[in-house]
Amino acid sequence: MANVYDFTAKSLDGSDVPLSNFKGEVLLIVNTASKCGFTPQYEGLEDLYKKLHPSGFSVLGFPCNQFGAQEPGNEAQIGEFCTLNYGVSFPMFAKIDVNGEAAHPLYKFLKKEQPGVLGIQGIKWNFTKFLVDRAGKVVERFAPTTKPDDLEQPIKALF
Repeated sequence: MANVYDFTAKSLDGSDVPLSNFKGEVLLIVNTASKCGFTPQYEGLEDLYKKLHPSGFSVLGFPCNQFGAQEPGNEAQIGEFCTLNYGVSFPMFAKIDVNGEAAHPLYKFLKKEQPGVLGIQGIKWNFTKFLVDRAGKVVERFAPTTKPDDLEQPIKALF
């Protein structure tokens, strides 16, 4: 696999979405959860999406229940929560694993391309963020504590 566009993921409604649909866009790929201390970041992610989408930017949200069981809902519940509480309009995908043997192939790729601190590939918590350039190359990884507001400049640098 050469870049993120080589992968496919299931949307919240269960349909297959080739990530090549986002070819040419700058992407921020985020593992999300509805009952996490970082959940309010949905608001900032949505703000970034609305502001920068016209310039060719998308946020891709991947719900994950591997950290403190903080994403217990099914896909319909996740979609409803995101829409009602944060007005999320960026693409959200079906719940996945980001670590371990059952990790989604996209996340195996992301972690290999941008390992964390000290080269440790595992995702440590919800709202870890991967920044992808227009060519589909993973260029940076951000910790869950990195606020969406702090990402505007790194994103714009890829335009």
